[in-house]
Amino acid sequence: MRKIVLMMSVSLDGFIEGPDRDIGWHRVDDELHRHFNTQVKATGGFLNGRVMYELMAGFWPTADADPASPEPVREFAGIWREMPKVVYSRTLDRADWNTTIVRDVVPEEVMALKERPGGDLLLGGADIAAVFRRQGLIDEYRLYVHPVLVGRGKPLFHPSDALTDLRLAESRTFGNGVVLLRYGRGA
Repeated sequence: MRKIVLMMSVSLDGFIEGPDRDIGWHRVDDELHRHFNTQVKATGGFLNGRVMYELMAGFWPTADADPASPEPVREFAGIWREMPKVVYSRTLDRADWNTTIVRDVVPEEVMALKERPGGDLLLGGADIAAVFRRQGLIDEYRLYVHPVLVGRGKPLFHPSDALTDLRLAESRTFGNGVVLLRYGRGA
């Protein structure tokens, strides 16, 4: 059965974006981008909330058209366009690039997605992650901790009274100081 994997970049103080949706502090160099490309190629699709989908759709469809873009960026653009995507949104009327719009997170529908053949499904976006977490639908947390303190912005995790026990499955340090922390569910 496929897993739902929350894969997100986060500052050391827990933010996915700074004030005014700033993500300029992300430390994505060629090494880290190649790693992302390898990880994403092995998956079966993206599950995003509207905000994350619009952020991605605002850049990746044409990122490989710019000859100044580094090779890993051009490669990811093709991966992103072709990868099946589900965007959870009550407001979007249309989505392109192999994307299906779903209005609500229904646990039975998510379980049916997990039972389909293919690679794991990557979950992206703090708001949709909160819904999936509340419903116990996240199987793995793959966090890329960037060596920066943002101070304020949008936190990855919403406050919750629920305790989620995790077990460390992998850690890796990249040359730019970003640290991958990969956790599975269960103590």
